[in-house]
Amino acid sequence: MTHSNETGAHAFLLDEDLPPAAARVARALGVDAVSVHELGRTGHTDEEHLIFASVRRMIMVTRNRDDFVELTKRAFATNQPHHGVLVVGRRTPNTDPKRIAHASAAWARRYEGHDPGTGFIDFL
Repeated sequence: MTHSNETGAHAFLLDEDLPPAAARVARALGVDAVSVHELGRTGHTDEEHLIFASVRRMIMVTRNRDDFVELTKRAFATNQPHHGVLVVGRRTPNTDPKRIAHASAAWARRYEGHDPGTGFIDFL
């Protein structure tokens, strides 16, 4: 797995609330993505997932908007920004991992070669 700091491409860590197939489809589309399921990291807290992603300069992809908004506020308040969070909206069902993967790929293309900064939250 490459990371944004090595190649200029954005790397994504998909939360356990998303189907692991979304990461596989994203990789087939050329996106650097991995699911916490694939890494055997299920059962960790949202904060632990965010720290894991941040250390690896990966953008967290999740449906859990409210918790990650709070974690982002806390990180900002303690001057510990993370590498970013992408929230999968309610209109994109978990039963369609291809839509999640294509939305992630579209976001990556939109920001290709651009650093959206740290501590951001955006929506797919």
